[in-house]
Amino acid sequence: MEPTNSRRPEGLFVGLCTLDVIQLVDHVPGSDEKLTAREQVVAAGGPAANAAVTFSHLGGTARLLTGIGSHPLGVAVAADLRELGVHIRDLAADSTKPPAVSSVLVTRSSGDRAVASTNAAGYRLMPPADLDALVAACDIVEFDGHHMELATMTARAARAAGRRTVFDGGSWKAGTETLLPSIDVAVCSEDFRPPGTNTPADVLRFLKEHGVVWSAVSRGGRPIEWAGPEDGGSVDVPAVRVADTLGAGDVLHGALTHHLATEAHLTPYGFTEALRAAAGVASRACVSFGTRAWMRTP
Repeated sequence: MEPTNSRRPEGLFVGLCTLDVIQLVDHVPGSDEKLTAREQVVAAGGPAANAAVTFSHLGGTARLLTGIGSHPLGVAVAADLRELGVHIRDLAADSTKPPAVSSVLVTRSSGDRAVASTNAAGYRLMPPADLDALVAACDIVEFDGHHMELATMTARAARAAGRRTVFDGGSWKAGTETLLPSIDVAVCSEDFRPPGTNTPADVLRFLKEHGVVWSAVSRGGRPIEWAGPEDGGSVDVPAVRVADTLGAGDVLHGALTHHLATEAHLTPYGFTEALRAAAGVASRACVSFGTRAWMRTP
């Protein structure tokens, strides 16, 4: 998935950044049970952050607009991202509160994960004064639906500047309906259930009614269902031996954003090829434990 020209594509990622503490266990412990983890990963996480890491790994220039803060744990989060090539714009730089923390247990036999997180509840982020310039400097802008006020304002700025916008719909959040009219491409998980929807077809119809031209619903190892301006269909996902599903959707969005950054005009063929390529990268990420190991394997 190399860019079609010699210039590195530039992507702006807007949303959540966390500290992830990920442990590989034989089973999720019950009440008052203690167990020893087989492996552990401590790294920066969050949908937008992981997507930015993926975009950078694939050869793009990734900028992350988020809130981290100056707490020692936040400093470690920022250092981890910078080491992976992500340029950070921290809108909570003066905060001394700890960053959002996600505690993740991955079951060894299935790769399923259990997650507890504070998400973005601790911050209300306002756009920077140079938002228009920040958006104009990028080819594409991706949103994960966290920090909704910031996301909505940035998406409107991107639309005004003619920059393609991509939405990662992990779950329905209050205010999502105000963001969607400024979104060009939305790829949502099965857990994304807008009011009155029950099936992927319902979700795709809802997105179209709210102004999203290109949309899709990812369903783990099952085919991705998609819809365009006039037609739709499905894209197969590579079959792999799953070790860990954590962050797979984030990787999918980072890879998709990288692929779409250099697509001047989207067609059904171009959209489905982008989904297919992104699904291949996300499937590769599921083969190893944690959110980083896949980047170290050929």
